[in-house]
Parts: sequence; C-alpha cells; structure tokens
Amino acid sequence: MKDSPKSGLEIVVMRGDITEVEADAIVVPANSRLIMGGGVAGAVKRKGGAEIEREAMSKGPVPVGGAVTTGAGALKARFVIHAPTMERPAGETDPNKVYLATQAAVKEALRLGVKTIAFPGMGTGVGGLNPLVAARQMVKAILETTGGRVQPLERVYLVAFDRELEDAFKAAVEEQAENP
Repeated sequence: MKDSPKSGLEIVVMRGDITEVEADAIVVPANSRLIMGGGVAGAVKRKGGAEIEREAMSKGPVPVGGAVTTGAGALKARFVIHAPTMERPAGETDPNKVYLATQAAVKEALRLGVKTIAFPGMGTGVGGLNPLVAARQMVKAILETTGGRVQPLERVYLVAFDRELEDAFKAAVEEQAENP
C-alpha cells in the first residue's frame, strides 16, 4: 500500500479476482467494439451477467483513449468502466494504448465521482504486454491524471491475478514514489 506523493491518492496493490473486489467501479481492458469475450472482460461478463456486455455494446464503438460506463450486474461494484486497450477483439496492444486506456478510465471515474476504483493489468493478458511495462504506464497515467487536484477518488486498487503482475505493480508504484 502506497500513497502517491503527487496527489495523496492511496494506491493498493493486491492479488486476487477483480470480480470480487469491493470498489465503486472496476475497469475492464476492452476492445473498441466492447465485445466481452476473453480475459478480464470475459470473467466480468460471466460473473456479473451478459447484461453488462449488452449495455456496453450499445455504447460502442469506443476508440482507444475513450471509456464508457455500464452497470455492474451481479458484481460487488456499482459500475464497470470499459476502457479499450485495443481496436479489435483479441488484438495486441502497446504501452501508449495502455496509458491512454488507463487515463480514460481514471477520467471516467472522476466524472462519475467514485471514491474507489479497481484496475486489472491493462493489456497484460490478451494484449500480450509485459506486466512491468504495462504497470509503469498504468501508474504513470493514474498519477498524471489525478495529480494535485482535490477530488472524490481516494483509492485505486491494482489487482493482480498472479505473482508476476503483483510484483510488477509493486515495482511501478515504488518507482513513482522514488521519482515523483
């Protein structure tokens, strides 16, 4: 657990299932068509219900760098923020797209006025990006988008599904704390 020196925002690194996290909003690294087939999106659809995908697709397509919000169905969260990291389903991504998607998700969370948000590894599954590369872009985008402002967002959960991603999240947060 770390506080960002830039914004006072609490960033919590944890390992677990993002569909079980109790946060106001959870983020889905989406494709521009908002089809929730595999990875985190597929897990959210299976656990929260197909209505999440139906609602998301009614708001698409969404370019990389944009984000839309849906209800969370049967999940513990109130909202699901869909932030595309790739144009088409099962496509690849890159560090800049992960940065843009994370930034869009944070902006959407600020617009919603939520206090807590949970992110999975953006682009680290289906997108094929190295976990540390993605984690660095995510933490940078979170801190740059929230930096210095009074805001409702108090806590960001970085939820890792395995030790490699958890270690990458921890390293990225520590690097930012050391070099604000």
